[in-house]
Amino acid sequence: MENELAIGIDIGGTKIAAGLVDAEGRVVEEVRRATPGHDARAVERTVAALVAELGAQAPGAAVGVGAAGWMDLSGSTVLFSPHLAWRNEPLRARLEEMVGRRVLLCNDADAAGWAEYRYGAAAGESHAVVLTLGTGIGGAMVTDGVLQRGRFGVAGEFGHQTLVHEGHRCACGNRGCWEQYASGNALGREGRGLLAAGSPVAHALRDAAGGNADAVTGELVTRLAASGDAACRDLLVDAGHWLGIGIANLAAVLDPGIVVIGGGLGSAAPLLIDTAADTYRRTLSGRSYRPFARVVRAALGPAAGLIGAADLARRAPAED
Repeated sequence: MENELAIGIDIGGTKIAAGLVDAEGRVVEEVRRATPGHDARAVERTVAALVAELGAQAPGAAVGVGAAGWMDLSGSTVLFSPHLAWRNEPLRARLEEMVGRRVLLCNDADAAGWAEYRYGAAAGESHAVVLTLGTGIGGAMVTDGVLQRGRFGVAGEFGHQTLVHEGHRCACGNRGCWEQYASGNALGREGRGLLAAGSPVAHALRDAAGGNADAVTGELVTRLAASGDAACRDLLVDAGHWLGIGIANLAAVLDPGIVVIGGGLGSAAPLLIDTAADTYRRTLSGRSYRPFARVVRAALGPAAGLIGAADLARRAPAED
């Protein structure tokens, strides 16, 4: 099985990426489609069409599907998806019926984390934590070659550890979650706050947004920071500080050998990662008497999710 091509699919909020992946983690062919809004059935039909397109070149290929949300421990049911109307949805059986072949279902951050462990920045490390930074913060853990999913399959929700008591309200319903301080959404909120306050240091941000605070996003702040704008660089440093504190919390509990930072924001903002690594080293408990985990940038970029989903599908026992 490990010498065969596998099909990996990564369902995102705006696009669905699919690829044929070989046993070395190389994507030999990739196709993309726009995510059809919030219509879960339309998403399933799109996935089936992508499998049919790629499967014509690899008739026996296993299929791995990564999506945001909580999967049950068996990988058969989506307990909850934040972007689509999947609630206790027996998605694996539905997809297998549609595509006519075996399907592995997994969380998208787990898929990306597994890819970095197998082929990327965490290759060769026995205890790895992988963070995916985008609109929020997702994550995965791999220990001694095993993807750690917890007792019920929903481990890795790192972004919802509480960092600030009664802090910013999170979409999860709680306050002060980590992702409210160290994510793309957090950067956008802070940038909008600068414009709304009429801050004179935000002139580049104001010009780029056309004077419209609502047009400020984390992506815009990151782009201006990369071009050298001091105000946006300060916002990235602030976010990196919070990111480092959260990493120190994870390291105190999990004691990894490496922390890999990926996702759209992690890939675009080396200043964020450098600041996070420095803050982590300054705030880790017992820092004078214990080794530090390496904090590094992810290696596989946006294809990590489909690469990991394909490899997990290839390696799954036949009965799954």
